[in-house]
Amino acid sequence: MFNDPGLARMTRPASREGRVLELIAAIAIIAVLFFGREVFVPVALAILLSFVLSPVLRVLRRIRLPRTLSVVTVVLVTFLGLATLGAVVASQIAELAIDLPRYQANLQEKIRSFKGATAGSGSMERVANMLQDLSTELDRPQPAQTNALPAGVAVQKPIPVEIRQPEPGTLGMLGSVISPLIHPLATTGIIFIFLIFILLQREDLRNRFIRLAGAHDIQRTTAALDDAGGRLSRFLLTQVVLNASFGAVIGLGLWLIGVPSAILWGLLAAVLRFVPYIGAIIAAVLPSALALAVDPGWAMVVSTVALFVVIEPLVGHIIEPLLYGRSTGLSPVAVIASATFWTWLWGPIGLVLATPLTLCLVVLGRHVDQLEFLDVMFGDRPPLSAPELFYQRMLAGDPIEATTKAEEYLKQQPLLAYVDEVALPALRLAQRDATRGALDVERIERIRVSVGELVDNLAPGDEAVPPATRQGSGDMEPATTAPQRRTYARLDRSTLPAAWAAPTPVLCISASSGLDEAAALLLSLVFTAYGLTTRVEGPERLQRTNLATLDHPELALIVVSSLDGGSAAHLRYSARRLRRRLPNVPILLGAWGLSEDRVARSALEEAGDAGATSIEEALAAALAMARSDRREAAGTAAARDASPAEITPAAADHALG
Repeated sequence: MFNDPGLARMTRPASREGRVLELIAAIAIIAVLFFGREVFVPVALAILLSFVLSPVLRVLRRIRLPRTLSVVTVVLVTFLGLATLGAVVASQIAELAIDLPRYQANLQEKIRSFKGATAGSGSMERVANMLQDLSTELDRPQPAQTNALPAGVAVQKPIPVEIRQPEPGTLGMLGSVISPLIHPLATTGIIFIFLIFILLQREDLRNRFIRLAGAHDIQRTTAALDDAGGRLSRFLLTQVVLNASFGAVIGLGLWLIGVPSAILWGLLAAVLRFVPYIGAIIAAVLPSALALAVDPGWAMVVSTVALFVVIEPLVGHIIEPLLYGRSTGLSPVAVIASATFWTWLWGPIGLVLATPLTLCLVVLGRHVDQLEFLDVMFGDRPPLSAPELFYQRMLAGDPIEATTKAEEYLKQQPLLAYVDEVALPALRLAQRDATRGALDVERIERIRVSVGELVDNLAPGDEAVPPATRQGSGDMEPATTAPQRRTYARLDRSTLPAAWAAPTPVLCISASSGLDEAAALLLSLVFTAYGLTTRVEGPERLQRTNLATLDHPELALIVVSSLDGGSAAHLRYSARRLRRRLPNVPILLGAWGLSEDRVARSALEEAGDAGATSIEEALAAALAMARSDRREAAGTAAARDASPAEITPAAADHALG
């Protein structure tokens, strides 16, 4: 039988108990991450920082710097850099807080001008009055309900009581300042402690992970770790450098525009750009609002918005694809879903870490079989292979989408490659399901009809043949689109013998089912594209009463199509009946479900004139037969027009053209 990775993945056994255990384990892991976020957030940050700093550490190791000194140097420089940035941000915030009251007049003036612009609009004024009335009604206190008192009894007013806190001493003031900083400082300390130990014990941690994850297959586990580590390091380091450059450009642009605290907004833009999709928008809102308050006019705010509108698409759509490749490895839906999940799990820091953490999970899922679902859920690779998608669309009775995918494929590869590598393996999947009883007659008929519509939609012709093969007289030429696939020249029907020049010289008969007929339709698509017009008939043609109506002069080749890998005997009996009826017509047996081995091939060749297990083999055999008959006809004509002494090899070659 044939070997297909897509089929192996589709037919992988699944246990309900195993699925339940996996679900329970996933819920337990999420619960642990949620309740232990005080510990796991610093660890995650330390691990991601280790990926960013690993390339720098390797450079220091190459110049013969000791490991401990290299680690201490890298971590110390990182800590000092972050501390410097924190000090700059604090000073910028303090300066901005001092200057904000000066901009109040500009805001009031813009509000008055806006009101003046909308004063003539009665609807706007009515809406504003309605909102003001509602606000007044909501703020109005409810009248107090008092019990009636006897006449002459005076009502005493309550005595107000004020509670005053004692003035804090020096220690109290110091504590009020330090207490908000304890948690961030402790988290920062934990991060850098973990970072130091991860960088120092990098090889030891790798060996322990190999022991836990795959000591039975060290080669595969090591390759997975190297691939994951290298890919993550490149991605994270590139992202850090790119976002830092983005922040620097934004800060410089805002400084040139004249927005106050430009360094603060540049640093904020660099950090927020780690947040997918909305980070750059948030980074643009704050300096734009400040520009609105600072400038009495509108030039500064327009320039600020224009700066972000120009720089962000330039970085996101041109520079990022050049640095990352076409994709980061995550699907767009996965980026949004992961951002939502990690924000719920770990808060704002989870939003910043969402993309790197999800990318880690996707890389892990590509190398660990038990975690393959992570790659399927969040990766950008197609969840279904091309044959699986073709099969699913045929099952759903949707040849339109299959045609669209086929046209996309044909822009890069020839028609023959599409049929042999996509459509035919899909029908093999269907045959496998039919053999085990998973496909009923109705679904098989739906597949046959859908494949027929697909064949009609593709409209075979000259455009179906690769451009390199539409001209030239050679039988085979090196392929230009697929190096390992041979290409074939289209036949010129005007030079063929009468049998091959007939309207339909090739008859393709399905062996037993609608799936065999679907494969025959695909063969007809390819044959017609290469100049061999083919008609397809169902298995009823092999019945004894229908064989008598076959016309010998109109047939140059008969192809029997079968997808059942165990139908070798049926093919032999079909070839025997056809041979008795048409002894002079070549018979090609297409056993599309057989494996590529010599035993199967020899059995096919013994039963018919030729055998094939792929559409390409069938095409090569048919073209060889047609050209062989053309040469025989040309040789016969030359012999008739010349005496025996005049028929030389040169004359024969001239007659063959």
